[in-house]
Order: sequence, then structure tokens, then C-alpha cells
Amino acid sequence: MILSEFLHDASPLFLALLASLFGGTIATTVGALPALVVNRLSPRASNAMLAFSAGVMLAATVFSLLLPGLELAQPMFGGRKAGALAVVAALSAGGLMMAAVHRFLPHEHFAKGPEGPGPERLARVWLFIFAIAVHNFPEGLSMGVGAASGDAAIGISVTLAIALQNLPEGLAVAMALVGLGYSRAHALGVAALTGVVELFGGLVGAGLLAISQAMLPLALAFAAGTMLFVISDEVIPETHRAGFGDSATAALFVGFGLTFFLDVAIG
Repeated sequence: MILSEFLHDASPLFLALLASLFGGTIATTVGALPALVVNRLSPRASNAMLAFSAGVMLAATVFSLLLPGLELAQPMFGGRKAGALAVVAALSAGGLMMAAVHRFLPHEHFAKGPEGPGPERLARVWLFIFAIAVHNFPEGLSMGVGAASGDAAIGISVTLAIALQNLPEGLAVAMALVGLGYSRAHALGVAALTGVVELFGGLVGAGLLAISQAMLPLALAFAAGTMLFVISDEVIPETHRAGFGDSATAALFVGFGLTFFLDVAIG
């Protein structure tokens, strides 16, 4: 009762900040903490962690963003077909925005290597930071939209899903940096910094709804599009380049199934 009253009375901007702080910055930092004492993370384990994160993101995209967006869009646009077309259009817009950012922002992946214009002009650690920032911004955007939606079930399910996937992802990122020769403290700091990006994404998500609450179904679908792009273009290809495709697929199924169950339990 106290929690429901708090969620009802708090401003959407504050809820977006709280959600992205918990699900993004705190979860990523907590997940990366074992890097201070863990000597080594096997490539298979690191790969499985990222694949688990992909499964969680995929389930959150479908069950916490797209389906609620479709349900809200149907009465707004006058039917199932029109609502579905509007959701697909917003989904595509989110994907196109991420594609543009991905193309014009220099960054480097652990397995795929450098991408974007002029990566040789930046220190390698900054290229990694930019790559993870591109990955994390859609997560913050999704939490911001969910938290500011006015529907506690949407906000909580999105935030818990993102927090769940940020825990193993934070450790995988920190240990990968340690493996590249960075100090443990430096690796932890970089992982925490990438979580801060989600605060900015959360503010942008809340800002979309501050313009008009009527944008909610399209904002949910737009956020889903940004997440879907990252899953397809960034995470899944990374997990299948190290020769551990079978374990990566299994981990993705575990992440997807767990998030589906949590979404049903919360909903």
C-alpha cells in the first residue's frame, strides 16, 4: 500500500530517475564488483552472461514494451490493425535512430573490433565506453518510459528486467577490461560509468511522455525498437563469435524464460 501510494504521488521524472538509477547504475556497478576479487572469468562464462542478458532484453522488449504498447495503441488508433501499424512504425523509428548512432559514433566491441568513423583518433578505453553507452542508452530509455507511464506494472517489470540483465553484464564488461590489461579499479570505474548513461536515457524517456502522455504507446514501441536493434546488432553477434554458440543459445533461453515468468508474476 505504501509503495503504491508513493508510485502514484511521485513525479514521472523522479520515478524515471529512480528506475534508471536502480536498474542501470546501481545494478551495473554491483554486478561488476566481483571483478575486484575474481582472478579470471572464462570466455565461455563471460559469453554466457552476455547471452543471458540478451535473453532478458528480448523478453523485456516483447512483454514489457511492445505488448503493452499495442494494447494501448488499439483504442487510440481505432482498431487492432491500425494500432499494430502505429506500433511497428514507432518500433522501426527506434531501430533507425540506433542504426544512425551506431554508424556515426566511433566505438569498439570486444569481439567485432572498431566501428564507426575515425576510431583511431580515440583511446581504446573510450571506444569501449562509447560502445557500451550505445548499448545502455536504450535500456535507460525503456526504464524512463516505463516508470513515467503511470502504470506501475509496466515500470516495475521493465526496471527489474533491465536490472537483472545488468548484473551479469556489468561483471562481463569489467572482467573483459581486466583481461585487456586495465586495473581492477579502472575496470570497475568504467563499468559504473556506463551505468550512468542509463540515467540520461531514463530522463529522455520521461521527457517523451512529458510532452504528451498520449505518446505512451508509441514511446513504448520506440523504446522497444532501440532495444531490439542492440540485441540483434550488438549482443547476439558478440556472443556467437567466440565459438560458444550452443551455450550462448541456452543462456539466452534461460534469460528469456526467467524474464517472461517475472513479467507474468508481476503483471
